Amino acid sequence: MVKNCYDVVIVGSGAAGLYGALNLPEDVDILMTAKQTDTLSNSALAQGGVAAVLNFDNDSFELHEQDTMIAGGQENNPAAVDVLVHEGPDDVRRIMQLGVDFDRDAQGNLEKTLEGGHSRRRIVYHADQTGYEIVIKLLAQVQARKNIDYEAGCMVCNIERIKGGFALDILDGEDRPVKVYASYVLLASGGIGRVYQYTTNSAIATGDGIRIAYNMGARIRHLSYVQFHPTAFAAEAERERFLISESVRGEGAYLLNGEKERFMHRYDERLELAPRDVVSRSIMLEERRTGSKNFYLDIRYKGKEFLSHRFPAIYAKCLEEGIDISQDLIPVYPCQHYLMGGIDVDLNARTTIPRLYAAGECSHTGVHGHNRLASNSLLEALVFSRRAAQDIKKCMDAGFSTVTPGPETTFDISGAPLPTGLRTEIRKIMQDAYFVIPNARKLHQGKQRIEQILTRLQTGGFAVTRAYCECLSLATVAAIILREVDKA
Repeated sequence: MVKNCYDVVIVGSGAAGLYGALNLPEDVDILMTAKQTDTLSNSALAQGGVAAVLNFDNDSFELHEQDTMIAGGQENNPAAVDVLVHEGPDDVRRIMQLGVDFDRDAQGNLEKTLEGGHSRRRIVYHADQTGYEIVIKLLAQVQARKNIDYEAGCMVCNIERIKGGFALDILDGEDRPVKVYASYVLLASGGIGRVYQYTTNSAIATGDGIRIAYNMGARIRHLSYVQFHPTAFAAEAERERFLISESVRGEGAYLLNGEKERFMHRYDERLELAPRDVVSRSIMLEERRTGSKNFYLDIRYKGKEFLSHRFPAIYAKCLEEGIDISQDLIPVYPCQHYLMGGIDVDLNARTTIPRLYAAGECSHTGVHGHNRLASNSLLEALVFSRRAAQDIKKCMDAGFSTVTPGPETTFDISGAPLPTGLRTEIRKIMQDAYFVIPNARKLHQGKQRIEQILTRLQTGGFAVTRAYCECLSLATVAAIILREVDKA
């Protein structure tokens, strides 16, 4: 049961939210909300691993920094990259102490894989389900803490600044409106993938935290820095496409065009191991050259024993689709995968609004620049959520005032029903206007229509339901993205 007042509310239950909660002292009263089920998050879907320099035998902090900056087009914040690379290894060791299990060789040494943009094997992993392993192990620790109220099925609809903190409008697990007060809020609400027609993101990735922070007046940066993963499984019937991890290419898969020929040599000397934005763009250019949307990954030569052991989830999921990756080519095509921009934060995950923090994919730390280096996202979630927790603790120790709960326990949710079809229209506009390479012909018209939809949602007097809040988030996010792209 959700209480009326907390020291800290954490919005989101992925890696950033969970690790942030575990880094707050056990005498801090915390509410953590999961919008749907325990493990429905982008973190839980992360396959590849966590990039960190855990020893210096054949690697260095400097090399990891260089790889990150090169992948990001040198648009990264060097200070944030320095924090990520130098502090990240200790956070990886910490989650191992909390029960997270990474794959090891016969001698007990951590296995490390390679992904696009990395000059060294530095990515630790748990088969091809690293994010899920992290989430379930950290979730068990969170649920064991007596100071943390963990509430699945809760959706934060809106946050208002008040003296000493915030008032949050929440729909609880039974869709009842609840007013909750908090001295500090950490937004760890994930990405925006559902603004696109096809995405690797989970159903909850509608940009709610970004919309809430934007409406509060927080600075939002580089929301148009959207990463399109080059190798999602090409299943036309599914909106949420499962990912063929970059580590499949790291282990030697070849990328083929519709004529079953390798083609990356035409676009980049790093071939299949070029950064994601380069590979995605190369696929789109190759599509223009050949006139075919058919692309494949070929890793058949590795054999069933290796593939079923190294990539058990991918192997099994492809089998469900009628593809045996030890015998068949894997059909792939780019789709929306990750957001590099978001709620702008400093090195302690502080937004431009006092007491409001953001971490994980909803935040913009500047770590990723224009393109995220593979397997830096889970590391970023760990490092900056821990820094947020440490800064909150510092503020509390300094005796900053706390919020005084108001008398209201509910908020008004009445209104007109949400019109059907708006979410579908938003997704189609985004897919047409800005997919890998912006479509100049459709961009301006799409932006105008998105603005009309957003205004209608804001002024139409609609009932405050989950569907309405998510639709409002998608329209807000789409409008900000297309405004940025249109100006570029």
